[in-house]
Formats: sequence, C-alpha cells, structure tokens
Amino acid sequence: MSKIMISPNRYVQGAGAIHEIGEQVKSFGSKGLVLGGKRGLGTVKSAIEQSFSNSNIGLRIEEFAGECSKQEIDRILNIVKQDSLDIIIGIGGGKALDTAKAVAYFAKLPVVIVPTIAATDAPCSALSVIYTPDGIFESYLLLPKNPDIILVDTSIIAKAPVRLLVSGMGDALATWFEADACAKSFASNLPGGHSTSAALCLARLSYDLLIQYGLQAKLAVENKVVTEALEKIVEANTLLSGIGFESSGLAAAHSIHNGFTVLEETHHYYHGEKVAFGTLVQMVMENRSRAELTEVIQFCQEVGLPVTLSDIGITEITDEKIMDVAKVACAAGETIHNEPFIVTPEGVCAAILTANALGKAL
Repeated sequence: MSKIMISPNRYVQGAGAIHEIGEQVKSFGSKGLVLGGKRGLGTVKSAIEQSFSNSNIGLRIEEFAGECSKQEIDRILNIVKQDSLDIIIGIGGGKALDTAKAVAYFAKLPVVIVPTIAATDAPCSALSVIYTPDGIFESYLLLPKNPDIILVDTSIIAKAPVRLLVSGMGDALATWFEADACAKSFASNLPGGHSTSAALCLARLSYDLLIQYGLQAKLAVENKVVTEALEKIVEANTLLSGIGFESSGLAAAHSIHNGFTVLEETHHYYHGEKVAFGTLVQMVMENRSRAELTEVIQFCQEVGLPVTLSDIGITEITDEKIMDVAKVACAAGETIHNEPFIVTPEGVCAAILTANALGKAL
C-alpha cells in the first residue's frame, strides 16, 4: 500500500486575515456565494463585503438553515445555479462549513472555508457529515479533495467562547496518539494509504504545541486578545491536527467518544471534550508510561479538559453503563480496531474505569 498525504491547497491565518479574503479568492472566481449562520456571518459580513468590493468580486450572502442536510445542500445548489456563482465561501462552525464543502463538490466549484471558532480540526478535511433536517446523523460524504483555501482570522477566534478553543485542544490532543497507533499497526488513513513521515511529524507537532502553549492561549482568549501562543494553538487545532488525523488515521480515542454518545448525560459536552477523555482511555489501553499519562492529565487539568467520567456528566457509574459504552466503541468498522493489538469490549471497559481512577489520583 502506498503512502498518501492530503492537505488544503492554501492555509491563511492571522489577526485581521478576513480583510484579505478578496485578494485570496480572486484567482478562483469572480462571483461568490457566502454561506454561514447568523452569528458567524455577523462577525465577518462587512469585512467580506468591503474586501470583495476592493477586489471586484461579485457577492451573494445566504444564511445557513442550520443542518447540513441533503435538502439544505439542494437549496443552496439551486441558488448557485440561478445566480451563476462560481466560488463557494463557508463561514462559521462545522455544519455550515460542511454544507459549503458539499455544495462546492456537487457544483464542481472551488470552496473557501472561514472558521469563526477553533473547536475542531474539521475545517481542513475532505469530508462532510450529512444529517437529516431534524439533526439525526445520516451519512458521511467523502470528498475528492480538501478545501481550496482555509482562512482563519485569529482576532475572530479570540472573541469566541473560550470553551470552544479548549474543546478544539481536546480534539487535537488525540491526533498524535491515534496517528502513532495507526503507524504501529500499519492501518490505512482516510485517503486509503499509509501515513507519510511528514504527516506523523505534523501530528506530533500538534501535540507539542498544545503542551507548550495551551494554557497561555486559553488565557489570551479569556482576555479576548491575540498572542503568539494563541496563533500556535489555532494552527495546532485546525491545520496540524486536520492534516494529522486525515493523513495518519484515527484509533481508539474517537471510537471511545462515539461510545459515550449512548449515555444521555454526555450529550451536553462538546466533541473535543469527550475525545480528550477518550485519549486517556487509549493511553491506558496502550499501557503508556506514568510520565506520559501525567503530562497529558496535567495539561487537561490546566486548560479545563475532562480527566474523569464525572467531568463529562457521568456521575452514576455502573459496570453495565460502561460496558454499553465499550460495546459501541468496539463496533465493527470503528477506528478502535486500528490499535496494534486485539481490542475487546472487556478491555475497553477496564481502560475506561482505570482512566477515570487515574484522573482522580494524579
């Protein structure tokens, strides 16, 4: 099997970067559709209008309906065709961005992604998650390429709720450990190959930046300012983790997250928060050293990521509940089977309970 690495065509990041968007996209098209939720559009609308006007690019702004559904994708596709638009710009969080990517794919047009939060590594991915109009998961849409441009204005990220940035750190925290597991087991990555050395290095760099700059970045966002530490964490959360997970692969941490979705008490916690605890579980499964576990637990405690089951809402712990989580995490096709050893629900259940005990003890 060949080694394959995929990535966005261009990545732009910095305070005030939104004012460059017209200059960045003008080589891709002459009339753009800007799609985003009300909150996301509100933060960038005037800047985009001015930048597009300065670059002589036509513009239509459309408010996102709220779900990345086939119906919403079709609605936006009709607008694109009626107005002869030739570039798609997605603004905001995950579902709006996924819709923009899907519309661009079906319309065979370039896509520009402008995340207004740094809560996940999804902006860089060649993937859209499709839901029903009621918000129920339906399918994954695997895309033939990553976005043409990712543009991240860190002055916008600095004004978003700090919990979203921290959740992004939790999602990024898993990247290195999952990439390492996939490399050891020769598991395939999302484009269907093996990881390159470059992708593994980017996954490791993501982890190193989190450990070194995570707390400083959190404090910057609490004060709504942009610092070099925040710049490094936004890059770790978005670009490095994005390339790292797609081009190296996922393993136990994300499967553990999926397992926790069977417990209603976890539903109020963000994806990255549950992935962070899933990373601790994966480390226990892999029998990682006490030094490694201590470093990760202390990092989580510093920035406010979960280290115990109660931190993700599970206050009444029973063997039956944890086994239910473990069984879902071990379902056929789950990425937990990319670990370099045989995984069983019994082993996962033991690792969850042990990770919880370590989170209390360290």
